[in-house]
Amino acid sequence: MSSEPSVNPEQGPATAAAPAWQPPRVTKVGGGSSPQVEKALADVRKKIYPRSVSGLFAHWRIAMVVLTQLIFYGLPWLQWNGRQAVLLDLAARKFYIFGMVLWPQDVIYLAVLLVLSAFALFLFTAMAGRLFCGYACPQTVYTEIFMWVERRIEGDRLARIRLDEQPWTWRKLRLKAAKHTVWILIAWWTGSTFIGYFAPIRELGMGLITLSLGPWQWFWMAFYAFATWGNAGFMREAVCKYMCPYARFQSVMVDDDTYVVTYDFERGEPRGGRSRRIDHKEAGMGDCVDCSLCVQVCPTGIDIRDGLQYMCIGCGACVDACDQVMEKMDYPKGLIRYTSGRAITEGLTQPQVRKRLFRPRVLAYMAILTLISIAFVISLVTRTTLRVDVIRDRGVLGREVAGGMIENVYRLQIINTTESPLTITLGASGVPGLSILTADSSSNSLEIDAASNKLVPVVLRAPTQEVKPGLYDINLTATATSAEGDENVVVERSSFFVPK
Repeated sequence: MSSEPSVNPEQGPATAAAPAWQPPRVTKVGGGSSPQVEKALADVRKKIYPRSVSGLFAHWRIAMVVLTQLIFYGLPWLQWNGRQAVLLDLAARKFYIFGMVLWPQDVIYLAVLLVLSAFALFLFTAMAGRLFCGYACPQTVYTEIFMWVERRIEGDRLARIRLDEQPWTWRKLRLKAAKHTVWILIAWWTGSTFIGYFAPIRELGMGLITLSLGPWQWFWMAFYAFATWGNAGFMREAVCKYMCPYARFQSVMVDDDTYVVTYDFERGEPRGGRSRRIDHKEAGMGDCVDCSLCVQVCPTGIDIRDGLQYMCIGCGACVDACDQVMEKMDYPKGLIRYTSGRAITEGLTQPQVRKRLFRPRVLAYMAILTLISIAFVISLVTRTTLRVDVIRDRGVLGREVAGGMIENVYRLQIINTTESPLTITLGASGVPGLSILTADSSSNSLEIDAASNKLVPVVLRAPTQEVKPGLYDINLTATATSAEGDENVVVERSSFFVPK
């Protein structure tokens, strides 16, 4: 006869104890706070002291730190055609990106870039979880830099713990002051570089030396520096665990075939300490020696052996630490490794795991990302470098002037997106005898500087005897000729009004 589980009226139905590899369940007991809830609240306030670790993935993190910071700090200093290669000039409403000059009318490219970023995020998360968080996220990168400075000045994990527990002495004050001085210098350099993307960085450097920057430049420089110092120096893992929205919605994009940092509970359990001289298999023990190094090196302070958790940023620090322990114990590496949950439960090999990465959802993301990327590149390559917007003067729709002519007045907004001056020749068609002249020079040609725009009032005239009263569709043509002899023709439609 089967037995039913006992039910406590205060706690609800009894449940079997969760395996060691699964996250602990938080339950409400008797209307009060359970021990799990109290522990979770205490973990929020608990300071994490990550231990340094070396290995393959640690080297990859260092390489990504160096690469991302070379790009961030070096890009504003790169010159292109005598100007800053990347400059987002908000005051002039122009974005210089190497050989391109983007205007407010090109906001569609920003929208496409955001769509590309979203689909790339979906693709990478479906394939490898929070891999971006672990290696290239600015929060992770600057936290790595700040922790490196901290280790160089205060020492590794145990030394930092002892230092924080000590009363304030001259040595402690000196070490803390040295650490924060270096942190503030890095943060200020970061803030200055960030402003250098929105103002010419060479002029910004001189303004910083002479203290002649504008109030908004000082504000944003100090704000970004303070944010860097606070996030990377103090908040650290709290940003990844509690503030980052990516940590919350990634669960809908991760499944059993996603390649993530995973603990092999089939091989590791039951865990426990042991001597290297015993045969742990005969003793009924798993490969995990319960050394807790995987927890000590984790930047977010989680235990990967509790299963996949949204706080895991996929940095691989626990993989390096565990592999070192396995090597010392003469056990096979990979107790903690990058693999999928299905690989653990079904015993799949790594080639089988990688093959299952390309499942329908991933292929759909790749296809959409590829199509949008191709369309984006083609649009950039074929985009016209001359823009002409026709604005009718609504105050004067049409009038008869001396010489038996009908005159309409327009304004042409001409934008030169190239980096060389252009000679613009204007033309008009659609009405017999129609001619076009600029209001300022009484000529049909004008000059426009490189990467600039110009508002040009123009006059269109047609002989009275050639047209009847009414509204006519016309074409305005702007032919741009560069100094090298290249031509670009833009045709815009408008209307010509002949009064009765």
